[in-house]
Amino acid sequence: MSANLGVSGSYHEPDNHKRGSAALTTSNSPVRTDPRVILDVAATPQDSCRDSANGCMLCRVKDLPGTMSDASDPKSGSKPLENIGNMLIPRRFVVAAGAAAVLWPGASRALGIASAMRLHDHDTHTRLVLELSQQIDFGLFRLADPYRVVIDLPELDWAVGNNAPGAVGLVRAVRFGLFQAGNARIVVDLAGPVNIKNAFVLPATGDTPYRFVVDLEPMARDTFMALLGPQHRIGQFGGGGTRTAAAQPAPPKAEPKAAEEKKIRKKMIAIDPGHGGVDPGAIGVSGIYEKIITMAAAKQLKERLERTGRYDVVLTRDRDVSLGLGERRDIARAAQADIFLSLHADSMTNKSMRGLSVYTLSEKASDKEAEKLAEQENNADSIIGIDLTRESQEVRHILLDLAQRESMNLATKLADTLITSLKREVTLVPNSHRFARFAVLKSPDVPSVLIEMGYLSNREDETALKKDAYRAKLVSAIVRGLDSHFGASQSASRL
Repeated sequence: MSANLGVSGSYHEPDNHKRGSAALTTSNSPVRTDPRVILDVAATPQDSCRDSANGCMLCRVKDLPGTMSDASDPKSGSKPLENIGNMLIPRRFVVAAGAAAVLWPGASRALGIASAMRLHDHDTHTRLVLELSQQIDFGLFRLADPYRVVIDLPELDWAVGNNAPGAVGLVRAVRFGLFQAGNARIVVDLAGPVNIKNAFVLPATGDTPYRFVVDLEPMARDTFMALLGPQHRIGQFGGGGTRTAAAQPAPPKAEPKAAEEKKIRKKMIAIDPGHGGVDPGAIGVSGIYEKIITMAAAKQLKERLERTGRYDVVLTRDRDVSLGLGERRDIARAAQADIFLSLHADSMTNKSMRGLSVYTLSEKASDKEAEKLAEQENNADSIIGIDLTRESQEVRHILLDLAQRESMNLATKLADTLITSLKREVTLVPNSHRFARFAVLKSPDVPSVLIEMGYLSNREDETALKKDAYRAKLVSAIVRGLDSHFGASQSASRL
């Protein structure tokens, strides 16, 4: 199954519509005076189109005639198709007059603006519409377990904010953000397997902007499973830059040439702001995203550590971009980090629960909550649309060798030292040192801890974490804990 793919040159807005849609635009979104506060937009019962001959008012596009599955059916009456590369495309898109084109591979343009996003249930299919300031390239592919459609676009300025439409039709949820430099990504969570019926861009006309349109319809699971992964990409954008979760060997740690060099070398701390880009992480009671909190705390901790003159620091990300769990570990190893700190802020159904906790790696979870948290965090690669189908069993089930066990022992000592320092400044949860099988902590040679700075589902914790002064107090305690850890480690190494 392929998709109708291209650029259409005509549409019409009718005046009739019915129920079943969710939309997000800059004009009807709540005004946000603080850009760090993100508000949800729920699907509201409002009218939607009738799929009339005149098209869809809400979607502001007219349905394309036929589907790729129609191409093999002479009775379908579909339009003639043109073979471009390995894709069948309606001929009317190929021979469009003037500057119209099917795809714009390799084009270099200024950063486009995404100003609105809509979802609409058409009974037979579900439509996603993204309003844009300019023509764009695109690429789409499917992933399973859970069912997803991943849409790669050029890097965009998301003027729609950090919101997404609610569940509609075949779509359960939509996430979007920066996947990597030059590459925006939309990940569509699905209720079941789908065919990508249409994917095309409508040109701007008058006051109506460019619109990127994707139509999804039900598909048999066996057919869906045969079309998984970037190798079955529809469209040309992103094909060369798709990341997978396959292990990338990090350079081995270089041994100092002399004992004196080892004494004067600053300690390298890798700070990992959890989530980012397509993956927002937990959502707070006010709507703020975990990725915003972790980025702010990471930058404050970096500045505070470097100011001591005793540490060098590397951030796994310094902007709102998606990173795979393996990539985060690899960045720390490539920097020859002495410590890896992953910063997070959880959310849970018990809104009275608050306080900080420190997690370390273990084959067995300390409790059910730690086990559940590890499962959530380990799902990050799926959330940002990384293809896991080619990941080796060795990577999925990392064996804890002797070197890693030594790192785990050091991480356990570090966690205890950090807790001793932190409990003087901030509220901790009971049994604040917890452990579970966190994938991001599985570096074989870098002692790694995950700090849950608090619960965004608790109003007190969320309010505190949004304040610079509170985060400054928290990171100062972390710095003191690191100082104590390395002081004790260096004393022990001299015995």
